[in-house]
Amino acid sequence: MAINSVAVLVGGVGGAKLALGLSKILSPEQLTIIVNTGDDFWHYGLRICPDIDTIMYTLSDLVNREFGWGVADDSRNMLSMLQRYGESPWFTLGDKDLATHLLRTQWLHEGRRLTQITHQLATALGVQHPILPMTDDEAPTRIETAEYGELEFQEYFVRYRWQPVVRHIHYTGAGQAHLTPEVCDALQRADAIIIGPSNPWLSIAPILALPHMKEMLLARDIPRVAVTPIINGRAVKGPAAKLMAELGYKVSAESVAQYYGDLINGFVLDETDAPLQLSHTRVVALPTFMQTDEDKVMLAQRVLHWIQGWS
Repeated sequence: MAINSVAVLVGGVGGAKLALGLSKILSPEQLTIIVNTGDDFWHYGLRICPDIDTIMYTLSDLVNREFGWGVADDSRNMLSMLQRYGESPWFTLGDKDLATHLLRTQWLHEGRRLTQITHQLATALGVQHPILPMTDDEAPTRIETAEYGELEFQEYFVRYRWQPVVRHIHYTGAGQAHLTPEVCDALQRADAIIIGPSNPWLSIAPILALPHMKEMLLARDIPRVAVTPIINGRAVKGPAAKLMAELGYKVSAESVAQYYGDLINGFVLDETDAPLQLSHTRVVALPTFMQTDEDKVMLAQRVLHWIQGWS
């Protein structure tokens, strides 16, 4: 089958890696990147959008490659000054990174939509592929923990380094938000939809929780493929494996596929994992561990080649 338009749903570092690989082989007209905003929050009066910024910095080759987020070679003078004032800053804001948050916040106060702001910021950094927030509305994910009760996402993820035991995840913010016209258009035009190797519960579920999102994904009979973030029972990065165990799932690629259920009709697991058979879902084993840019491009190429072979 011919693929002229792909929509990829992502969040976090893993999703950014696949988005980069896809951007190297698909034109801006062929690829739209839809990004989780459940992680977004207000901090020191600034609107922080971690997943959007990770995608934006990755595609502009500004990203700190050691961490997979933030700006490379950034300084921390502002944080040092906050400490002199008696603050205990727990969320890293680099000085260059701060410019992104300042402009975003100013433009939001001027009444601009997050979609428009993201386009302007990304374009200024030389990014040509469309990066779309999943919604223009605030849609915070909240984490219910055993130790601290309900936390804002970044408190759980950064302040407490995702160590609290998770009892439940609330997507109430997403449930009251709205899909943007740009996201709807991208999904309606897509010949294939790919869910990146992002944390299914923290990065993808907030997107899926948006009203009418699941209906739009299922509206047409096109490839809907998820790439596993779990390899040999472990998460490549972050809390996915720990979270799965705490929520009662077996930590495996199969559990990820079963979680997505009929939203997907294709699943990519790592070639080192045991063969997997799923009813009504095609499965392929590929090298999904992306260390270099070449790995990212190769995985993107092989996923697309596999989808193109569907009849």
